[in-house]
Amino acid sequence: MVAVLFDLDGVLYEGEQAVRGAPEAIVFFQRRKIPHLFLTNTTSRPRKALVEKLANIKIFIDGAQIFTPPVAALQWIKANVSGAVALFVPKATREEFTGLPIVNEQAESGAGAVVVGDLGEGWDYATLNRAFRLLMAVPRPPLIALGMTRYWRAADGLRLDVAPFVVGLEHATGAKPVVLGKPAATFYRSALELLQVNAGDAVMIGDDIRGDIDGSQKVGMRGVLVRTGKFQLGDFELGITPHTVLNSVAELPQWWEANIGQT
Repeated sequence: MVAVLFDLDGVLYEGEQAVRGAPEAIVFFQRRKIPHLFLTNTTSRPRKALVEKLANIKIFIDGAQIFTPPVAALQWIKANVSGAVALFVPKATREEFTGLPIVNEQAESGAGAVVVGDLGEGWDYATLNRAFRLLMAVPRPPLIALGMTRYWRAADGLRLDVAPFVVGLEHATGAKPVVLGKPAATFYRSALELLQVNAGDAVMIGDDIRGDIDGSQKVGMRGVLVRTGKFQLGDFELGITPHTVLNSVAELPQWWEANIGQT
């Protein structure tokens, strides 16, 4: 059976509003018991907050169905890091790292790993410089990037996401980031393992031509681009060819029945 992975922001909702037809599209897959997972680079809020947000727009799922960079990072840290961790993530997201030793929020040394997520307006020079100083320790702690999304669309327009800050820290320190989020192949493969399907039997639905479409296609999945969220006409000039393009996720059930054939 073919499985489907959904991006959230820009695909199922824009800001606080559901994309028209998104709740009905999710019900289509739920009723047919088609394996699916929600794959997002959102690190500004924990999974329980995402579940609540989805419920507010009439999409009802379980938190275990959401696979996020913090979830992947927690698994990686437990397996690879000894010592306390420095978190550069929003306060609400810190709860996803419950159980790990965390360095003091003012510390500039002593981190076993430095985790960088979408801190948004929480970034300032002092905060970025503290991450830099932590990474300049010897031996150098790993720089863990919670995804490498370049930007996202907010209600007031496009905003920088995590990648520019990770790249800045990499350039300044020489630290090569461990990317635990889209478009990293390891992130996609971990999601496929959760669904227990091969890449050739999975379809990614996204609005990000690089993170969603190119990232998923590089591991062998089919990438379906929707013209909502951060989609721009210039996406078609980047040399990345989606498997197909839909106006929105509302068109997905009809496309699925015509092309996948699962009912």
